[in-house]
Amino acid sequence: MIETGDKAPDVTLQLADGSSTPLGTMLGRTLVLYFYPKDDTSGCTREAQDFSALVDAFEESGATILGISKDTPKAHGKFTEKYELKVALATDADGSVCEAFGTWIEKSMYGRKYMGIDRATFLIDKDGTIARVWRKVKVPGHAEEVLAAATALGAGGGAPAAATV
Repeated sequence: MIETGDKAPDVTLQLADGSSTPLGTMLGRTLVLYFYPKDDTSGCTREAQDFSALVDAFEESGATILGISKDTPKAHGKFTEKYELKVALATDADGSVCEAFGTWIEKSMYGRKYMGIDRATFLIDKDGTIARVWRKVKVPGHAEEVLAAATALGAGGGAPAAATV
């Protein structure tokens, strides 16, 4: 399980345009990776809209946002267009990125157990160190909380005291 202070896993991300990039190429600035279960569902849509509404403030803080789910690049494209999202989305079709970050977990709904993506967010500093982790995210107010942490990190304030939520 990835925790605050760990180095970010060396994974390759498939972007919505179908291209692939190693996570390491995105370092050099603060990175917000948020994992979500599925495009175009109520909670995931709200979360993407909340991050999109704050994308300019994240940019000002020196942070880039990237949402990750197992949806296809084509589905990400439709999702982005439908809701005019301003955040980049990546596909984890083979589950390797979710596995590396510990977000592929057993869930339960109506007594039925199944595997799925845990809604989680990772704030990664410019050197590739995990500065903050949020697990079992509740969407309301989450983007604002992540922005505050990213701003503090960008200002040289380091990770807030409560490093794992």
